[in-house]
Amino acid sequence: MEYFEDISVGDTREYGSYVVDGEEITDFGQQYDPQPFHTDAEAAAQSFFGGLVASGWHTGAMTMRLLVEGIFPDTAALGAVGVDELRWPNPTRPGDELHVETEVLEKQADYRPGVGLVLSRVETKDEGGEVKQSFVGRVMYEQRE
Repeated sequence: MEYFEDISVGDTREYGSYVVDGEEITDFGQQYDPQPFHTDAEAAAQSFFGGLVASGWHTGAMTMRLLVEGIFPDTAALGAVGVDELRWPNPTRPGDELHVETEVLEKQADYRPGVGLVLSRVETKDEGGEVKQSFVGRVMYEQRE
């Protein structure tokens, strides 16, 4: 189990693999972000994007899944208190194979009694290394002592 004390500023990690499905993009878009470039491949082809793209919020949900499966099972993470600097610099498209890379930027030992705060840059990238999403996550970790 990895506790707050086991994490160091500068630590980097890479997690997971998730292939984005076009039907998943349209399902998510229809339910949560019903813009034509998320819900209709034909309309999306005529849009600025030139094809179907995932909602940024969908990219965020896929990122969260990769983090939960890759990081949290072996850590004393207690949940996040927010994100800063959320960006979607490039669209996520059907067939993209996503993975997540993290880098610890800062630690705050005195966040709450027995709890430290870890700030990490999180980047979601495709198989070619193109950044699809980035943010700085603020995650609480249980302290060992």
